[in-house]
Amino acid sequence: MGTGLLILQWVLALAIFVTLLYFIIRIILKNMYFTSEHFQTLKANVTVVVAEHNEIAEYIEQIRAQGSFELGQGSSSGQYAHLASFENTSHWNYRRDRNVAEYAPHIHNASLQIVRSASAEPLKYLMKYFSISAEKETLADVQQVANDIARLEGAVANIQGRESDLIQQIDPPSFILKHYRTEFWDELGIELAPIAVPYPQYEFRYVSAGGNSSQRTRVQLNTPTLEALSSILAEKIRWGKSAAAQRALMTARLRETIKRRDNYTCRYCHVSVAREPHLLLEVDHITPVVRGGLSTPENLQTLCWRCNRTKGAKVDSPMSPQLQAPEL
Repeated sequence: MGTGLLILQWVLALAIFVTLLYFIIRIILKNMYFTSEHFQTLKANVTVVVAEHNEIAEYIEQIRAQGSFELGQGSSSGQYAHLASFENTSHWNYRRDRNVAEYAPHIHNASLQIVRSASAEPLKYLMKYFSISAEKETLADVQQVANDIARLEGAVANIQGRESDLIQQIDPPSFILKHYRTEFWDELGIELAPIAVPYPQYEFRYVSAGGNSSQRTRVQLNTPTLEALSSILAEKIRWGKSAAAQRALMTARLRETIKRRDNYTCRYCHVSVAREPHLLLEVDHITPVVRGGLSTPENLQTLCWRCNRTKGAKVDSPMSPQLQAPEL
């Protein structure tokens, strides 16, 4: 038995030694790669690409900070729960306590029927229980959230494409991307931007009387949901050429149509996707909506993200002759 124990100790010691040796060799190879002339040359060659990538990353943070990602006034269920104290004196071993519910603006604690009905008609119940009323001001808010979400989606997709292209250009060893991915980006000087788009989430939640059963319906305000919500609100509002109503005409399909009409070219600086494959383009109102501009093709233009960021709310001149497009 003593001999068997000794053998086991030797096997464990050998396994530890091999593991340590593996990590040491991997670190040595990693350091050799990052200090190699080959990597330094590649790093120098993508300096301009890296700089533009970092500018887009900052732009994403700007959209996140300044954008609007909230709708309605939130559910009022449990809003005064903090004014009372609750103690469960039951001796039952509940899986969850239905009386200790989560009260938050985006959570509506409801009956099972409401939760299931919300699953079948999410937008109807979203409007009813989260104070999203059929008014022009609300429609304007929905379209503002939709616009900010669309800009953020475009920027995130753009930066993902840039990072993928950089990896293809540099083509690092697989073990570098597997074990040292963050260090790889740091060595290049890349500022990694958050990938997730902060879609507003609204939830209808039910907890049974015994506390051992629960169901919920979640509504995520992504682009398709926001466009559908805009259409419903627009149908409920008898509107003319108001700013709120015209915003309802902005959809992902219309944005893509305008970009295609303008040959995927910025109307200000004339840079195009043909010249810069990863160019981030956005659709802008020539005459701002707040100044009476409409979401019609003749009042929409394609701008690169830089020009759109610096444009502000100034009124532009008519479309330049060389970019004048045919009627849609």
